[in-house]
Amino acid sequence: MFALPDPRKAGSNNPGATNVLRIGGRLPAALVFIFDVLKGTIPVYVGYFLGLSPIALGLVGLAACLGHIFPLYFNFKGGKGVATAIGAMLPLGWELCSILLTCWLVVIFITGYSSLAAIISVTIAPIITWFVKPAYTVPVTMLCILIIVRHKQNIIRLLQGQESKIWDKGRTKE
Repeated sequence: MFALPDPRKAGSNNPGATNVLRIGGRLPAALVFIFDVLKGTIPVYVGYFLGLSPIALGLVGLAACLGHIFPLYFNFKGGKGVATAIGAMLPLGWELCSILLTCWLVVIFITGYSSLAAIISVTIAPIITWFVKPAYTVPVTMLCILIIVRHKQNIIRLLQGQESKIWDKGRTKE
């Protein structure tokens, strides 16, 4: 649609919004982010309206994230699951998502590292959830552990000082 290279074969080789931002700009990245959020939001909202328990909703959100991270149609090589996890948490309330997105933006503004912003945001998510909707603390924690595990290589690069910043166009790490 935007005549961009396949994000799985360009930049950091990751189909997520951060890499699309680097190789294609703001509009394509925003669209990737929105659709990735919807991957988590739609199934959890459906489960919420069907009256599923908090743990069951957590499993639905976890399944949505796993489907995003390991998609069948991309040979099980997908994104990091951050936007999909945010989408899965969205039905829990705007308060939680607003705080997490604000945290993410603040860390990006201060450090420039999208991965660090994601890691910090998901680290505090269970704590915030405890205060906003305590019944959902365990499901949110499950999602957050998945996201942190998925960022293992980013954590290593951060510790080694080799992680790319969000505005580093053409860099190969994410």
